[in-house]
Amino acid sequence: MDATLPEPGQAGPLAGLRVLDLSAVVMGPYATQMLGDLGADVVKIEPPAGDNLRAVGPMRNPGMGHLHLHLNRNKRSLVLDLKTEAGRDACLRLAEGCDALLYNIRPQAMARLGLSYEAVAARNPRIVYVGAYGFSEAGPYAGRPAYDDLIQGLAGLGDLSRRQGSDVPRYAPLTLADRSVGLQVAIALLAGVLHARATGRGQAVEVPMFEGMAHMVLGDHLGGATFDPPLGPTGYARLLAEHRRPYATADGYICLLIYNDKHWRAFFDLIGRPELRQDPRFCNHTARAAHIDEVYAYVAQVMLTRGSKAWLDELTRADIPAAPLYSVEDLIGDAHLQATGFVRSVDHPTEGRLRTPAPLGRYAATPTALRRPAPRLGEHGREILREAGFDDAAIDRLIAEHVTIGDA
Repeated sequence: MDATLPEPGQAGPLAGLRVLDLSAVVMGPYATQMLGDLGADVVKIEPPAGDNLRAVGPMRNPGMGHLHLHLNRNKRSLVLDLKTEAGRDACLRLAEGCDALLYNIRPQAMARLGLSYEAVAARNPRIVYVGAYGFSEAGPYAGRPAYDDLIQGLAGLGDLSRRQGSDVPRYAPLTLADRSVGLQVAIALLAGVLHARATGRGQAVEVPMFEGMAHMVLGDHLGGATFDPPLGPTGYARLLAEHRRPYATADGYICLLIYNDKHWRAFFDLIGRPELRQDPRFCNHTARAAHIDEVYAYVAQVMLTRGSKAWLDELTRADIPAAPLYSVEDLIGDAHLQATGFVRSVDHPTEGRLRTPAPLGRYAATPTALRRPAPRLGEHGREILREAGFDDAAIDRLIAEHVTIGDA
């Protein structure tokens, strides 16, 4: 589906929400892009050098790398040197008109900049001040640096990969911690805004990355340690089974999950082994869970007997959940995503024709839109500062003092 950016007349369910985004890299920008996709006015504050991810290629023009394009659409960019008094004062002035402020540096660094919660709340008592950083300030890891790889390792993901049979511990090959906790950040920000609108009082909110991923991992893998004293080892056996992976077929791979009793009965009929319905390893969900390694190994052996297309056709007819194993290239061209308009071809004013995922979800009364392309560095500076009450002479002074930059 083609689209031309921007679509300024369309607003989503968060129209009227204004967010001051002081975050960088992935976690914070991912959270605020989701809010922007839903109609929020997101003002992205960047240092004079810009967000680091602007420099990660491939790119057609400097400062417009592919990750920036996929993390910062539906936002406006303003450059402010927050290490200067004038930059700090401009940021506080902008905060007066915002529902929320999001940052992802350490709270101590925000305080040194003169942008602590107390300083911001003095200017806007209703503001929701969200800190999205590595570790809770309540624990001994407070203030430590945190990146996706480190958090994946600390949260046990590397060890879980080894427990599943990997020769060495591995990270998930995507920014899993950044994006997963980014979802939690967006929810926390909206929860704070709902409270502020109901009571007239804002608050400081902390969403630590380590605890966010630990919440997800422990939810699946506390296992026997759920109970005190423990009833068994940690881990969810089905997720850790060696053969829980795409199944090899006679000519490729498929993805298959034979899950409930109905699926298993249909599978045994399909392979001509109805007697296995009574097998104590397969007869019900509890039995299969107790023998999950053996169960998955049996399926892996059976899958080798036919080709991928034959399996997919027969499994689909039997209403057993199965899917082809895609590459990223396959995902881009998927017929369903194309039909639903999820993969959009858009025209960026400086970067040319681009592919991008559409905003997620369908809203009957408040449709989402690709209202703005990912901005050039400082592209909306003068516009944003005018909205905050700066006249052109004051803006020119900020440019001359290198607090901000001129029109991009």
